[in-house]
Amino acid sequence: MATARKDPKHKPSGVRFAAAHPDEAHSHVHFEEKLHDSVVMVTQEEDGNFSVKVGFLKILHKYEITFILPPVQRLGKDICAVPIPNLNLKVNSITPLCEGYRITCEYVAHKEGVLKEEMILASETNDRACVKVVIQARVMDRHHGTPMLLDGVKCIGAELEYDSEQSDWQGFD
Repeated sequence: MATARKDPKHKPSGVRFAAAHPDEAHSHVHFEEKLHDSVVMVTQEEDGNFSVKVGFLKILHKYEITFILPPVQRLGKDICAVPIPNLNLKVNSITPLCEGYRITCEYVAHKEGVLKEEMILASETNDRACVKVVIQARVMDRHHGTPMLLDGVKCIGAELEYDSEQSDWQGFD
């Protein structure tokens, strides 16, 4: 059996497999570091607005998305969502935290492809202070299986969908 050379700069790969030794027969695969790709990613754009990438979703499903928006000084602590007519994105709650704001919203994946939905968050104390937040998702069609959801994304239901096969069915009398 070959052995790996120890390099002081080399960091463990993050995955351990069960050893062949009988004392270690109950070992499992362990991920030693959390994958950065497994969480909702919030990035601030050059214009001061934010992009929130929520990963892969399935068409005609409803999701609860929760993410932390970093503090925005011009908004202050108390912020609210500006009412925008949007059938696919609804802000449920905004909670001020030390590290920013916890935003919880509902999102309906209404068509396939890369979708972007906008929300505007405004200060409750400064009329002119607001920031745009763009939620970006990759929506898969119903024939491509079930996506692995990122931390912060939870499926809360499937929307009714039209199926032409159901409409052709005739009941027996």
